[in-house]
Amino acid sequence: MSAGFTEAAMLQLTLARLASPLGELLLALDNERLCALDYADCESRMLRLLARRGPFALQSGPTPDHLRNALNAYFASELTAIEQLEVVTGGTAFQARVWRALRTIPPGAPCTYGELAAQLGSRTAARAVGLANSLNPVSIVVPCHRLLGANGALTGYAGGLARKRWLLEHEQRNRHAHP
Repeated sequence: MSAGFTEAAMLQLTLARLASPLGELLLALDNERLCALDYADCESRMLRLLARRGPFALQSGPTPDHLRNALNAYFASELTAIEQLEVVTGGTAFQARVWRALRTIPPGAPCTYGELAAQLGSRTAARAVGLANSLNPVSIVVPCHRLLGANGALTGYAGGLARKRWLLEHEQRNRHAHP
């Protein structure tokens, strides 16, 4: 434990697991609020992002029904099922703004880093948006996969470009399935 932190300051999280079409998902929960969501093969990344918030402890536990149901519905084509999930992302004020803005990008309608920067009021902040996007602790629910390079190319996704492509194609295919 780091100096200056007491046992009471340690964040107690539950680590749940959920099967998905993209592989096993890891969910870190503060009570039933989602603090992190990543792929099992990206666990070290998830742990690094959680550590940025301060000391924490993970204890295995079940996936809460509301999270399992929402994520399963999303993967079954009900893309809006994840929109109301409560997330606790941490991060700087700018990162939090970017992550909130990501949740406003409609499924099946990706945009570029520059377009999101402009939406946030700073057309020249595409790189800053990209950096904040790369530090998003809640994959899929905070849909960082919906950002594209300036020319519309698939760029940077911590879970791998194959997963990003799958998510974008899934959303494009199903964007009108459940109005």
